[in-house]
Amino acid sequence: MNWMVLCIFLIGYIFIIFEQKIRLDKAAIALITGVLCWVSYAWQANDVHGVNESLLHQVGEIAGILFFLIGAMTIVELIDLYDGFDVIIQSIKTRNKRKFLLLITVLTFFLSAVLDNLTTAIIMSSLIVKILSERKDRLYCIGMVVIAANAGGAWSPIGDVTTTMLWMGNQISALGVMKSVFIPSVAATLIPLGILLLKLKGDFTPTHIDTSQQVTRVGQSLILYSGIGLLLFVPVFKTITHLPPFMGMMLAVGIVWIISETLHKRHASNTTESSSIFSALERIDMPSILFFLGILIGVGALQEAGILQSAATMASTITDNYVVIISSVGILSAIFDNVPLVAALQGMYSLQDFPSQHFFWNYLAYCSGTGGSILIIGSAAGVAAMGIEKIDFFWYVKHISWIALLGYIAGALVCILLN
Repeated sequence: MNWMVLCIFLIGYIFIIFEQKIRLDKAAIALITGVLCWVSYAWQANDVHGVNESLLHQVGEIAGILFFLIGAMTIVELIDLYDGFDVIIQSIKTRNKRKFLLLITVLTFFLSAVLDNLTTAIIMSSLIVKILSERKDRLYCIGMVVIAANAGGAWSPIGDVTTTMLWMGNQISALGVMKSVFIPSVAATLIPLGILLLKLKGDFTPTHIDTSQQVTRVGQSLILYSGIGLLLFVPVFKTITHLPPFMGMMLAVGIVWIISETLHKRHASNTTESSSIFSALERIDMPSILFFLGILIGVGALQEAGILQSAATMASTITDNYVVIISSVGILSAIFDNVPLVAALQGMYSLQDFPSQHFFWNYLAYCSGTGGSILIIGSAAGVAAMGIEKIDFFWYVKHISWIALLGYIAGALVCILLN
């Protein structure tokens, strides 16, 4: 077994964990780590041609995930450029804190299943900052947004990067993960919601909301509903055509692109160049895309070197209860990024070990998706919310972490009982 590959990966991962301390972007570290893992593996392999073939195979699978994410991000950014989400914001009329938290939680839970948890957390956190004037209320509401966004993303094949990875790897199906993980995700959301509802009392006075629009209300609604509708169509496209999901996503991008260009021409007097799809492409979070690329390439090297298979064997000697293993992965995802954890398990356990739609994979989708809520740094949604409202790490630990942990455990128990 090539231990040098493992050492390089672990050193790179340590640098990624302490990104804030060393002030180096994790995307750059991930790319360097991924490439060096393959360099080490190639140097110690006897068959260079075989290594290149393996690399091309790994890159082919990774490319499908990355194209899918780029397409989804493009649609979401375009909706935001046209202020499409203001249609949702302006529909919120309540001034009661508890009703507001309940409404925000429900919207976050279902939007994250369509848009993805990171994007939804950014939208909802920004919405809360615009509406609520008291910081304490904002902190509680944003903490609930993080929990609901991660739970909502766990039961949808396009709601979280990890569920997308499992879906595209044929470990789960769109309908299967919805059936198995939806109710546990609801449980993981309702328990924290019930506790936080007790902490909020009375009414609030909304802050000033900028209602300026670049396009007409009809245009906003058209972009919003067509974008969300086409995102929902992607799983249907895969079911009908049996083509990879990124093909459906590229079709969706093309259609939304045409709608955008048509609106741009019809409302030339009310729009600017900033509302074109080219501006949406510029706003895509490419560092995150490159981070996923580096991590997945590195995990691919670990798989080809036989390290993940050895790790699976070692884990089996400690316990043969995969429920315990996956539950632990969920807790670990609060500390480490869930993308490499899930990628590692995909390499450790094959479809021969656990067939497609097996409880193993659906439970992994739940745990990896919701476990990150336990710490504010445990998920992309949490990190984004942390930046928007400047949430203190220890405040989150004191007021939100234990609530999120209760929800995680409750959802896990429901998941196991349903199975």
